[in-house]
Amino acid sequence: MQSGPSTAAELAERLHLTPAGIRRHLTALTEEGLIEAREQRVYGSRGRGRPAKVFALTDQGRAGFRQEYDDLAIQALNYLAEHGGAEAVRQFASTRVAAVEERYRERLAAGEDLTPAEALAAALTDDGYVASTRPAAAGVQLCQHHCPVAHVAEEFPQLCEAETETFARLLGVHVQRLATIAHGDGVCTTHVPDVLRDDLASRRTADNSHQNVTKNVQQEG
Repeated sequence: MQSGPSTAAELAERLHLTPAGIRRHLTALTEEGLIEAREQRVYGSRGRGRPAKVFALTDQGRAGFRQEYDDLAIQALNYLAEHGGAEAVRQFASTRVAAVEERYRERLAAGEDLTPAEALAAALTDDGYVASTRPAAAGVQLCQHHCPVAHVAEEFPQLCEAETETFARLLGVHVQRLATIAHGDGVCTTHVPDVLRDDLASRRTADNSHQNVTKNVQQEG
């Protein structure tokens, strides 16, 4: 789950199994309805030939990670939507992420050698989202391999929208949500543009300059 949808070859290498061995496991899991084979999603230009097949968890497979409070949360939000309308649900979603936004902001500030996107991924992982980053054209992709509220967000996309807006505020750039588990994708994927790398380098240069000035003043004193 941590690596998201993977090809048979990637799984065999990761799990130290032979190609024949991994195929047996994949066949059994597919027959049980726990995983499914799908065409690999390609972002940007596509090379020649058909994309490799990847294997991803199905809703049935994810059910093992589903929390029992999902049904209660859906009932509560349905009640809120019925009596307060879509705007009430949106406000709830914004309030929900605002509760953790400041904590995430502190993690980003203390990221040390991590890029802002990497620091955010670490904070999300601590909250159960199993997040990571990977290089992408003109930036990086922030990937959440698990979503504790996926079943709720499937019915109330305002949760995903509020989360994306929070990422943009935390990172200080416009980010783009490319895929979500709630809508049937294997991984929640958010594109973070390259400008963050330049911004991080500028901030580190400024911090180093400030430290050098401080040292010189202390030495002269």
